[in-house]
Amino acid sequence: MDYVLGIDIGTGSVKAVAVDTKCKSFGAFQQHYSFTSPHPGYHEQNPEEIWNAFKKSMDGLIAEIGNMPKAISLSSAMHSLIPVDENGNALAPMITWADNRSSEIAKGLRNTDMGVSIYKATGTPLHAMSPLCKIIWLKENDPGLFSQTHKFISIKEYIWYKLFREFKIDYSIASCTGLFNIGELAWHTDSLKITGIDSEMLSEPVQTDYTKFLDSGIAVVIGASDGCMANLGSGGIKPGIAVMTIGTSGAVRIASDNPLPNEKAMTFSYILDKDTFICGGPINNGGIALQWWIKNNIKHEPGATDYEQLFAEIAGIKAGSNGLLFLPYLTGDRAPIWDSESCGVFFGVKLEHGKAHFSRAVLEGICYAMYNVLDALQENAEPIKQINISGGIVKSDVWMQIMADITGKDLVITQTEDASAVGAALLAMKAFGLIHDYSDLVNKTPKMVKPNTNNAEVYLRNFRIFKTLYSDLRNTMHEFYKMNL
Repeated sequence: MDYVLGIDIGTGSVKAVAVDTKCKSFGAFQQHYSFTSPHPGYHEQNPEEIWNAFKKSMDGLIAEIGNMPKAISLSSAMHSLIPVDENGNALAPMITWADNRSSEIAKGLRNTDMGVSIYKATGTPLHAMSPLCKIIWLKENDPGLFSQTHKFISIKEYIWYKLFREFKIDYSIASCTGLFNIGELAWHTDSLKITGIDSEMLSEPVQTDYTKFLDSGIAVVIGASDGCMANLGSGGIKPGIAVMTIGTSGAVRIASDNPLPNEKAMTFSYILDKDTFICGGPINNGGIALQWWIKNNIKHEPGATDYEQLFAEIAGIKAGSNGLLFLPYLTGDRAPIWDSESCGVFFGVKLEHGKAHFSRAVLEGICYAMYNVLDALQENAEPIKQINISGGIVKSDVWMQIMADITGKDLVITQTEDASAVGAALLAMKAFGLIHDYSDLVNKTPKMVKPNTNNAEVYLRNFRIFKTLYSDLRNTMHEFYKMNL
């Protein structure tokens, strides 16, 4: 059987997925790994452990299928940073996207003209997740390591070097570093200046269809970032279609011919290929907020039946939770508020509110946060007519209905498990002429959830209060945060 292997190098695992020439996935192999947090705010991983997981996933799936793929294509988590020597050996653990040690640097940059200029040029939000801020932190806090470093690379570059002994970075991963000018397709001069490095300390940028061959003769396509690949794998590559994913966290993304900067909301603009940008924003508090709520009500780790019971209980509660609102900022948040010092809030609590009202308010709060990102994206994009939705939310009809009602958009349920790996395979298929155009892949008979227009007025009113409430409480949140450090 002819197939392409898409491999997604994620934060918690590597997953290889086989996709046949009809663009259907039919096999998968996954290898997990851990992270460490040696100090508060740190989030690190061993790149060699990830390399070994990559090999096991690739070799394991090929062995299961029994014949070699036509090609292999790579998807990868964004924002990782590994200082390496001239032979590609890691000089320190990999700093992941979730590492928050450079948050003060990011906050300072957001308040400068230089920072705004860098955001516009690179398309990357000024946040601790970005390699830009991580490198500045290393320069200021670990000058010995900084001076020893030959190159600063990502986990995909680390694996690519292991495969081919060359330092290359695809335009997609480069575009989410804060160091790459997405208009000029070159390392950004001002970013290099404030980090104290030159372009020789970074890999050579290449197109996302850049291809090399293994000794076995198999073509390997360098691919793109996991967020861009997820849009491709979810069918969100046409104007007017947004992709929403809610797992532990959440993200809203749309495809565009051009970057879509928004200084206030600081949405991102990352490169999928030479014709397409994927623009959007991530939130911190998706399923993690719901998990927190259930866990604190049942006093143990929630299982599938606990979630099902909650969804059943809230089905009888009217839209708007009888005037109860929830700000879901339990771990601070990213887009569009970019505030790590924000916190969760229940507002409007009255005697008539019971557990089911609070439960529904939690779900509505998560949906408001996602809609807040979509609302920012729509300021300078084509009107969104449809949302392709994936992640844990698709397991609940009531949660999907809430999202449809709050956004006022049709929801289309897409492939949930392997979107990034499948997207990687599709990119390779287009590169090798196995498919002509991504638009050929649109599901002609999708499962849809349509908004209930009777709930629109309630949700529109509550969404306005949701945004105002955060704005009114912001300074108090920050003061309280500092008091409780």
